[in-house]
Amino acid sequence: MRFSDKLLMACSSLLKRKLRTILTILGVMIGVASIVIMMALAEGLNRESMEMIEKYGGLRTVSVTEGNGSQTMDIEGGAVAVSSTDPTDSKLSDSTIDKISNIAHVESVYPVLQFQAVLISGAYHMSLYSGKAMPIEVLRDMNWGFAEGEWPQKGDELQFVFGNMVLEDFLDSRDQNVYWETGKLPNVDLMNSTIFTIFDVDAYNAQQAGRSQTQNMGNAQEGGDTSANSGETSAPVIPKKYMIKTAGVLEGGLDDYNEYSWDTYCDIEALEKLYKKIFKNKVIPGQPAKKNGKPYNELFYSSLNVIVDDVENVAEVQQAIGDLGYQTSSNSEWIEQTKQQTQSIRAMLGGIGAVSLLVAAIGIANTMMMSIFERTKEIGIMKVIGCGLRDIQQMFLIEAGIIGAFGGITGLILSFVVCIIINKITGADTSVIPFWMYPSAVIFAIIVSMAAGFAPSRRAMSLSALEAIRNN
Repeated sequence: MRFSDKLLMACSSLLKRKLRTILTILGVMIGVASIVIMMALAEGLNRESMEMIEKYGGLRTVSVTEGNGSQTMDIEGGAVAVSSTDPTDSKLSDSTIDKISNIAHVESVYPVLQFQAVLISGAYHMSLYSGKAMPIEVLRDMNWGFAEGEWPQKGDELQFVFGNMVLEDFLDSRDQNVYWETGKLPNVDLMNSTIFTIFDVDAYNAQQAGRSQTQNMGNAQEGGDTSANSGETSAPVIPKKYMIKTAGVLEGGLDDYNEYSWDTYCDIEALEKLYKKIFKNKVIPGQPAKKNGKPYNELFYSSLNVIVDDVENVAEVQQAIGDLGYQTSSNSEWIEQTKQQTQSIRAMLGGIGAVSLLVAAIGIANTMMMSIFERTKEIGIMKVIGCGLRDIQQMFLIEAGIIGAFGGITGLILSFVVCIIINKITGADTSVIPFWMYPSAVIFAIIVSMAAGFAPSRRAMSLSALEAIRNN
């Protein structure tokens, strides 16, 4: 018997029992849709987690910080730690960048210099603890959006770019209130207001402490406490103010947290140039000093960001940098944990959906068995006229496969519509159907349906031809 004849007879048999066929297909459709929707939710969760990791530093980024100044040497197959007597060996400098750049799979290395300053605008001031200076070309490659302004050009004088939440950190000197206490934004326009910057934070703090001490002495004298004059106070150094222009403010509302929200950025070359002018022959704040108290000639960085060519090579590069004596961190551990959690969630959700498909498989088996009982005489006649046992079995398996195919296709359509509705309700890509799921769902539905129809098809093969013909 030709395959086309078997297919025609299978379709004819299904059409004779339309209601039963439709109900069976409906069961497969619901089962397939349940699995696909559950897998889509797991995939959406996985992508959301990966996007979050990307925001917190990227999937291929290794952060390097100062180490203990030791290096490991391989002597006859054994790793031996060798300590360095030079304290600057553990520091991050241009020579460190050169060494790390020569490691295999390293795509690029760029420095990060964290700096502190005090910003003053009228009655408002802010202690800037999260200033980050990086090469301007690296900042431009971040592709962050701007609410106002843009990145400065390479070679420009020092300019700041503020995150969208920096404005909330300004303190009102008159009542010492900040935004998160009052809910009222300071009267400061980061782009257009005159903002003075003090880089000598130690001198500023000493000046504030001197003012506080003077005020306390005045209050004591008013109260008749003559002992307040017993000690003399030296006049604090008045820190110099610099008017640093604002190049731009990054996009985002006051409650929209992003990777850059609380930070202030600038070009590291421009900052270094101004530092050398301000702290000439003095130690720059945050930089180490020699034993005689004098500054080093080179600038040491707070951290280095290493971009690896592929996610799979992050662990290898991280190990190689650690062998040089530096501390490293990356999102690779977070990625592995996220993958394991996602796999567990996917397995759990897939299992829940598989229950529905199992119920549908039982329905298919029941439909096939009922069909065999109703067509017993027909099967007997087919055997008498010489139809092979395999042909009879294949005919029933084709019927089950057709039910699975239609159930899988309609289940995919249903799951696609449900995922669109879920995403519209949540306002995000909460459920994402992977491309490989489309053919896999249909093929899986056909396989499960044919597996469910296998036992009934064997039953049809085992029927006695004479007893089948006698059956009324």
